[in-house]
Amino acid sequence: MDDSDISRSRSGATAPLTPPQPIPTDQLHFAMPPSFDNVAAERQHRKERLAAALRLFGRFGFEEGVAGHITARDPEFTDHFWVNPFGMSFKHITVSDLILVNHAGQVVEGRYHVNQAAFAIHSQVHRARPDVIAAAHSHSTYGRTLSALGELLEPITQDVCAFYEDHSLFDDYTGVVVDEEEGRRIAEALGPHKAVILRNHGLLTVGDSVDAAAWWFITMERSCQVQLTAKAAGKPVPITHENALHTRDQLGNDLVAWINYQPLYEQITRSEPDLFN
Repeated sequence: MDDSDISRSRSGATAPLTPPQPIPTDQLHFAMPPSFDNVAAERQHRKERLAAALRLFGRFGFEEGVAGHITARDPEFTDHFWVNPFGMSFKHITVSDLILVNHAGQVVEGRYHVNQAAFAIHSQVHRARPDVIAAAHSHSTYGRTLSALGELLEPITQDVCAFYEDHSLFDDYTGVVVDEEEGRRIAEALGPHKAVILRNHGLLTVGDSVDAAAWWFITMERSCQVQLTAKAAGKPVPITHENALHTRDQLGNDLVAWINYQPLYEQITRSEPDLFN
């Protein structure tokens, strides 16, 4: 060590460090919805996402007896849809348990019955909305609570603004939905929106993927909980019309829903990989 080294050591001086360089954005991982070369691969993908969504609904406590269903349009036979079997717990459903139902409500693949309420509602929604790949309905606690009040969601949080002027109320109740005419009325009430509150019944959401429809249901149920809790605690401060619309434009499309859903999909598939059976 020469005199200059000793001098630098005593003064604490060090050579300047080169700062870390930014990684090009095209080298960072960012999940996006997949595309498919054939209908068989797309069908398998939709069935896997459907089984995972049903497992999540079970984990979140959205089932009430045999009520509740999620459907996914078949990519080849577009007037057919895949749905959970009647009477099977959401928590136990696997890909191989799913059944395929035709436009007449007949099971054409699988060995289980179909929930007639699922067919009555979902067949009409899928028929009225060719853009819809998946629809979700269940008798969740807070969705039923808000539906009993016959109220819409109000723009009181950032998350709920995704539904601002993009959900509706089916302001009627005539009993368990078992006929196509009642399902048609629900589809009309849904209109072009992503969700409808069925008075005295619960929530129904739709999307251009299973992931989107499931996410809209999950976040809508939580938004119902927030609204009920906030109103019980006091008087919520609303977001202005302009800001609510702006936030909806940022958060309210199906791609954003798909992205938001991915952490939940990763959770359920890692912790319950048997759902792929």
